[in-house]
Amino acid sequence: QLALVESGGGSVQPGGSLRLSCTVSGLSLDYYAIGWFRQAPGKEHEGVSCISPSGQSTTYGDSARDRFIISRDNDKNTVYLHMNSLKPEDTAVYYCAADYLSCPVLPIMLEYDYWGQGTEVFVSS
Repeated sequence: QLALVESGGGSVQPGGSLRLSCTVSGLSLDYYAIGWFRQAPGKEHEGVSCISPSGQSTTYGDSARDRFIISRDNDKNTVYLHMNSLKPEDTAVYYCAADYLSCPVLPIMLEYDYWGQGTEVFVSS
């Protein structure tokens, strides 16, 4: 059964770090790009990052650049989002999504084929 399951969310103080995981089952991660999105309360989905199937190509949204790192371990069917220097404005539900063969040109969640249920991140002192 196909599923994308996010984990690793939680509460953290400003300046702290979290590592989110996206574990995929039911499809071969070797053929899928994985993107991370987030949705803050009252706001639309925002593209955070995307990694190609091989891991050789990565993209970042403006809010994630220089603070977040996306990586993948295809043997474990898992993609990670390492989030550093977290700010209160990073508070959101974070989702991962899978797209066949490459990251979509537009960082829009509906451009992806499959997506997970999300994990909550709360940044506050």
